[in-house]
Amino acid sequence: MAPHLLQYIPSIKPRGTVNPMLDRPYTTVVLAMSADGKISDAQRSPTLFGSANDKAHLERQVAAADAVLGGAGSLRVGGTAMRVRDSQLIQHRLDNGKPAQPMQIIASASGNIDPTLPFFRQPIPRWLLTTATGAQPWQNQPGFEKILICHTHAGAIAWESALQQIAQAGIEHLAVLGGGQLVGSLVAAGAIDELWLTVCPLLIGGTQAPTPVDGSGFPLQMATRLELLEVTPIEQELFLHYRVRKD
Repeated sequence: MAPHLLQYIPSIKPRGTVNPMLDRPYTTVVLAMSADGKISDAQRSPTLFGSANDKAHLERQVAAADAVLGGAGSLRVGGTAMRVRDSQLIQHRLDNGKPAQPMQIIASASGNIDPTLPFFRQPIPRWLLTTATGAQPWQNQPGFEKILICHTHAGAIAWESALQQIAQAGIEHLAVLGGGQLVGSLVAAGAIDELWLTVCPLLIGGTQAPTPVDGSGFPLQMATRLELLEVTPIEQELFLHYRVRKD
């Protein structure tokens, strides 16, 4: 048991030192996964399997960020954003000159997001990160305060340009909550700095169940290498904190 993790209020700045020459936000992935490395079942069930401890940990990481980045697929399944509810965490943000809630940025190349989702009724600021095609349905549709357009010739999100725009908007610390396709794209772009992975005591299995890093994957010699910063067991879960090695 390590009560410091449960009681800890994270700094507004991330633990690592942000490189002032880095033209993008400092990026932390925060995910819960099963003991066999799945973040959901093959049906993409919206049920969260992390404990109350994990949910409290997730909220603290969200509270520490300037913005939260999530994929449209995860939003379609869950319907809502992870916002800060704890009054102490909100006050901590306000005391540090931050708004009560971090910006919620949804990444969607297609822009195909149901405007009736509860997400659009939550008291949070919202941005859309998309392509020129994906922006079209939202030109005259309320829901997002800002639309960032960054796309490749193939119609995918151009992550280097996208993250530069996010940084230029004043976002220094970005929390990424998934899903696996989004995290895979950011790993491929070399745009991940830290990971918090909660290992939960269940086995999900299945070749179609999503993992923390989905997509086409990487050859072993090109795999991203990690440095283990912290291992914290709390009841039946393990909280793993990694830093991405830059060598």
